[in-house]
Amino acid sequence: MRKLAFTLMSLMCSLALAATVYKWVDENGVVHYSDQPHPNAEKLQVKDAQTFPHSSPSVAPSAAGAPPPPTAQRVGPAYQGCAVVQPTDQQDFMNVDALTISVQTDPGLKPGDQIFVNLDGAPLNNGKPTGGQFSLSPVDRGTHTVAAQIRDSDGTVLCQTPTVSFSVHQPSLLNPNTPIRPH
Repeated sequence: MRKLAFTLMSLMCSLALAATVYKWVDENGVVHYSDQPHPNAEKLQVKDAQTFPHSSPSVAPSAAGAPPPPTAQRVGPAYQGCAVVQPTDQQDFMNVDALTISVQTDPGLKPGDQIFVNLDGAPLNNGKPTGGQFSLSPVDRGTHTVAAQIRDSDGTVLCQTPTVSFSVHQPSLLNPNTPIRPH
């Protein structure tokens, strides 16, 4: 079993690193794969792996064969993802005065790119970038939604997080089931 696993791992590495693979069977009937020629080896031509470009929902697909617009050409890889990691989706908070909203990107935030957070559809921080963490205070009771966008220096949206819902519960002077009594 270990030989089979090793053989498969070797094959996968060979496929990832080389376009030509050699296959042969030894005297014990074990199949071998290599990127180096071997006596009695069959030469296999391996096609490159099929890849798909990462596209953002806010970016319209370009026409087939058309080069990408100049603003889409960036140095380094695009963001693989971004997410609001705090609060978590459907999280409940009891009696909070402040709440930290945290956003993470994969890979980390690139120089010149900024994070903008929206609470209940309205921009936080007067529409200015918030950074990876933002402290929200005071926190109103009720159910809220939070989402974030990563934008470059031109304002182009590079990544948008899924919307996260959370609820804040505060005591009420008007609730007869849990009255607040002075000490």
